[in-house]
Amino acid sequence: MSKESIKLIANNKKAYHDYFIEDRYEAGICLHGTEVKSLRMGRCSIKESFIRVENGEVFIYNMHISPYEKGNIFNKDPLRIKKLMLHKYEINKLSGKMTEKGYTLVPTQVYFKGGLVKVEVGLAKGKKLYDKRQDIAKRDQRREAEKEFKVRNLG
Repeated sequence: MSKESIKLIANNKKAYHDYFIEDRYEAGICLHGTEVKSLRMGRCSIKESFIRVENGEVFIYNMHISPYEKGNIFNKDPLRIKKLMLHKYEINKLSGKMTEKGYTLVPTQVYFKGGLVKVEVGLAKGKKLYDKRQDIAKRDQRREAEKEFKVRNLG
């Protein structure tokens, strides 16, 4: 048996920047013919996309698949909501985790595995974004205070 070839289509670097990815799942995705052809040409963006669990089903929103040039009337809306295929126990586990504070689902990559399109779903916890300007201001104040202290003690 040969190992199935994996060809990366899209990677979500923003997800790794904004979240701690704690767990990963591989999901199939429901697509139409022209969408698959467009993906084979590498026309896909998951930068702004997100995943929701609704009524025991998993959907991906804002995943942009550019229309296939030769697809004319068969092309679908590039931003349509697509269903992800996961096992029932995985969906139950994910929806249980999502009820906890701070957890969300983000797509981390889209790739071909064999001949099938797969989406890697990451169970993620949001990173805290501290305001760097406040830190810089505090550092400057401390430096000024140390300078004044030195000047007073020397003079």
